[in-house]
Amino acid sequence: MIEQRARLMSLVTDALKSGARQSKICAILGISARTLQRWVQPDNIKDRRQEPSHEPRNKSSELERQRVLSITNEAEYANLPPSKFVPKLADRGLYLASESTFYRILKANKLLTHRHSTKPVRTLKRPRALVASAPNEIYSWDITYLPTQVRGQFVYLYLVMDVYSRKIIGWQVYDAESRALAADLMRDIW
Repeated sequence: MIEQRARLMSLVTDALKSGARQSKICAILGISARTLQRWVQPDNIKDRRQEPSHEPRNKSSELERQRVLSITNEAEYANLPPSKFVPKLADRGLYLASESTFYRILKANKLLTHRHSTKPVRTLKRPRALVASAPNEIYSWDITYLPTQVRGQFVYLYLVMDVYSRKIIGWQVYDAESRALAADLMRDIW
């Protein structure tokens, strides 16, 4: 591609020297005049778009950034995101930077990871599955709310079931939910 372009450029330069017009050469080659001009320029020319070359006047100094980091890592704020502790600092009359500046500084220092008061997500081991191969090996029990004639009042059905046969082993109905009543049901079944 580069060799073809170099050969093509030498032909274009010869045509321009002999008096041909650039627009006619571009029409014959099927390229735009701007493409031809770009090919003529050396490859080391810098991008000429205008970009701001100044830093913002209100940019945080290194000392301010270090102070933000030290307060962020204090024990009181170490587990909180900036959205939680910046208002706390403001209530105490201490304003170091805006919330977004705190986030920006934390991100620049790779400290914007799990900062919650909760524990990070971890994989849980699945409980061992119990498998019954015959009746009366494993029982399962539950308490179910049963509605009464009075709205908002319930009675509680304590039920024990065989896992293998799904046969109801025992049940009782009480007007309260209690572990003592559940223990009574277990004693009555045995």
